[in-house]
Amino acid sequence: MSYKVEKTDAEWRAILTPQEFHVLREAGTERPFSSAYETDETPGVYACRACGTELFRSDTKFDAHCGWPAFWSPLAGDKVELIEDTSLGMRRVEVRCATCGSHLGHVFEGEGFPTPTDQRYCINGVSLTLVPDAD
Repeated sequence: MSYKVEKTDAEWRAILTPQEFHVLREAGTERPFSSAYETDETPGVYACRACGTELFRSDTKFDAHCGWPAFWSPLAGDKVELIEDTSLGMRRVEVRCATCGSHLGHVFEGEGFPTPTDQRYCINGVSLTLVPDAD
């Protein structure tokens, strides 16, 4: 797949921490409950830590008590890429940044959360940067 932002592994390693590289470029997962973004209520936009693309707004974020930041919708459908993931022997839907292909997390449906979409975009906090709204 071709993306607007493409870099070699060496280039990504030069701008990302080892943990960020593992999650964003190797589809890793951060430890649950390790991200301050899970419960942060700051109004703003969450952008891809790798390329800066705006992905989610804080007003679609909710507390799913799952250990990772959860959103019920991305900013727009073209901001993220959804890919079937069967790596753990079950069907999941991986969420990637549509601009650079970085792994963000997974999206789950039908869990019964009281949100407009009944979806939970379970996103690794380390894959995001919060850009607070201007006061």
